[in-house]
Amino acid sequence: MFEFSADPDLPKPERYRQLSEAASALIEGEPDSVANMANIAALMWEFLPGINWAGFYRMVNGELVLGPFVGRPACIRIPLGHGVCGAAAASGATQLVEDVHSFPGHIACDAASRSELVVPVKRDGRVIAVIDIDSPELARFDQEDAAGVEALAVAIVDSI
Repeated sequence: MFEFSADPDLPKPERYRQLSEAASALIEGEPDSVANMANIAALMWEFLPGINWAGFYRMVNGELVLGPFVGRPACIRIPLGHGVCGAAAASGATQLVEDVHSFPGHIACDAASRSELVVPVKRDGRVIAVIDIDSPELARFDQEDAAGVEALAVAIVDSI
């Protein structure tokens, strides 16, 4: 049995360092990408306070398709360029959205979500997936969160 958790009083950089270490340890040697994404989604849920959704969308045939996640049921397919996830996948750039209701074309899978952080996962310069994290709090995410999830994406890319 695995026990992974973070002290809620840790500074964000340390929390994300521990999250990346826990993810790497948990998925080490496991070749199944779905199992690895599922465990990483569960780790994000455990390590990141104030969130209501954490998971993956995978790039499949030129569109994003729902992958493993923790949270309420979600949209299954997202075209590139649509919503926050589609913008991240199309641009290859992290999307840090303080208020999703002010994001043009936002796709509301969970009406409780107020802010969102989406980080592309790239292999050989191509987006293969995005990590999507939502929060019911306005402006829940900042540059430290973005940097931490970007580091996580680099740490896990070869295992998903």
